[in-house]
Amino acid sequence: MGCKRPVSMRVASAFARWLATFWRHFDMEIINRDIDGGTPFDWGKTSLDYAKFRDIYPEEFYQRIIDRKLCLDGQSVLDIGTGTGVLPRNMYQYGAKWTATDISENQIEQAKILSKGMDIDYHVMSTEDISFSDNSFDVITACQCFWYFDHEAVMPKFYHMLKPRGSILVLYMAWLPFEDKIAGASEKLVLKYSPNWSGAGETIRQIDIPDCYKGSFELVYHDEFTLRIPFTRESWNGRMKACRGIGAALAGKEILMWEQEHMALLGQIAPDEFDILHYAAIAELKKR
Repeated sequence: MGCKRPVSMRVASAFARWLATFWRHFDMEIINRDIDGGTPFDWGKTSLDYAKFRDIYPEEFYQRIIDRKLCLDGQSVLDIGTGTGVLPRNMYQYGAKWTATDISENQIEQAKILSKGMDIDYHVMSTEDISFSDNSFDVITACQCFWYFDHEAVMPKFYHMLKPRGSILVLYMAWLPFEDKIAGASEKLVLKYSPNWSGAGETIRQIDIPDCYKGSFELVYHDEFTLRIPFTRESWNGRMKACRGIGAALAGKEILMWEQEHMALLGQIAPDEFDILHYAAIAELKKR
């Protein structure tokens, strides 16, 4: 299996990664020097808005997963970084048995509320701390969260938790600020309040898979496609407020100031209802 080195080298490498990225969790606060210039963020701060405004994936997004014969009846699925449980909640109808984890207790609390009546097994834990039995899952999903992980630490765990020929399914969706005027203007306003936010400037691209996966997993499928997602001024404001650069990072007074300015901006440039151009990307890695 890939990423195996002598103990002394692994310790040195781990220490070097710590120095390079300065990754830490304090309560639910995350700091990673490679994300937002090291600005702390906490998804738990924005859980209510996340629950209300970020369940926006269209049916076509889920159909692409179904077309891959993944997350279906008879399969056991682990959703890591589940947030408010958007993926397991929306795919529950297809019959898979879902387990879902997230580092934020607030996110999991909202996921449980929104999943009432569904048999989804939620756990509060970081992905680096996951410890399920070997051969537990047919599929591991990671939606909007794959880049947050220490991959050299978690890749061997994924390998062991997956059944033979099991799959990791990496999913992503983002607005396109250069093609969509409203998205671009909103993004500039996020940068005004959160200049180190590194979530800006998205273009259509394939999901980047770290090299340490290559010895243990095979990239068997990827796809990138555009989507038009409907919003009102209120729901688009909520979606933007629930992004990492605003709701997860700023203080309450700053969030309120941003929200007032953003609603005024939308009153000038956006009709009451409109679509925002997004792209979605999917990558499937199969266990060798």
